[in-house]
Amino acid sequence: MNYTAKQIAKKRIQILLQQATQVHKTNPALARSYVWSARKIAMAVRIRLPSEYKRQICKKCNTLLVPGESSRVRVRPQREPHVVVTCLHCGNQTRIPLKLKNKEKVRIEQNNIQNEAPR
Repeated sequence: MNYTAKQIAKKRIQILLQQATQVHKTNPALARSYVWSARKIAMAVRIRLPSEYKRQICKKCNTLLVPGESSRVRVRPQREPHVVVTCLHCGNQTRIPLKLKNKEKVRIEQNNIQNEAPR
């Protein structure tokens, strides 16, 4: 089988991130180096990290964010409701919005109107 560089990189990234999750409790520094390596590979080959891991990694210090151990998760209702994930290693905060964006709301409403129209 002939694999392309991107396919090989995706496999390698997946393996490194799985190893990071397994090693995180016993050796956080080793897990951080695995995450760092996976991010470097992704940048070199110009591919995105898998979405399941993307929000589990601190962008500032490459720590694997495990709620309660290496991160704090809070829900904030001010302005737009959002979740704030704080890395306990470096203090970096990531905000994740909870509401749909206006374009998504309009698209959903248009789909509902089209579905309700008699045929």
